[in-house]
Amino acid sequence: MLQIRIHGRGGQGVVTAAEILSIAAFLQGKHAQAFPSFGSERMGAPVVAFCRINDKTIRLREPVSQPDAVVVQDPTLLKQIDVFGGLARDGFLLINSVKPIEQLGIQAVLHMLPAGHARTVPATDLARKHVGRPLPNAAMLGALAGLTGWLEVDSVCNAIAQKFKGEIAQKNQQAARAAFELMSATGAVA
Repeated sequence: MLQIRIHGRGGQGVVTAAEILSIAAFLQGKHAQAFPSFGSERMGAPVVAFCRINDKTIRLREPVSQPDAVVVQDPTLLKQIDVFGGLARDGFLLINSVKPIEQLGIQAVLHMLPAGHARTVPATDLARKHVGRPLPNAAMLGALAGLTGWLEVDSVCNAIAQKFKGEIAQKNQQAARAAFELMSATGAVA
């Protein structure tokens, strides 16, 4: 079973990202579940959402404490909460940042992960370019697909089309594909 934890702030589409991820997995014939955990339900407050993907029925219902992947949509959380807690030693780490991963001050985490398993992606910049708003969730999902190889980018884009309609769906799909291509062009790990 794959377990993914997504960290961000209220208003960044963290919960929606987990839902889209689970839909993408379902479209590939997998079982999936997605659910949020809220501390304070207000714009800008830390939010975490979870997604599990498996080939068989998922019976677990508790939060993901030992993720195979951690997705951080807001890099300011790196210094505020333990986003890395329980991350598997062979897990993946994806952070929304224009800075290279080595410049984020998280060397202890980087040393415990295999080479290429921790990456940054300028998801907010990609969202501004393609969506016209700083909502990084779709770009982060495209990047996660490119980094891990767990999901096909077409499944992610089809899931986006199920969650959104019309031009909003198309723009988010463009952001997801751009992030996927960025990860693929810079050496994704399968």
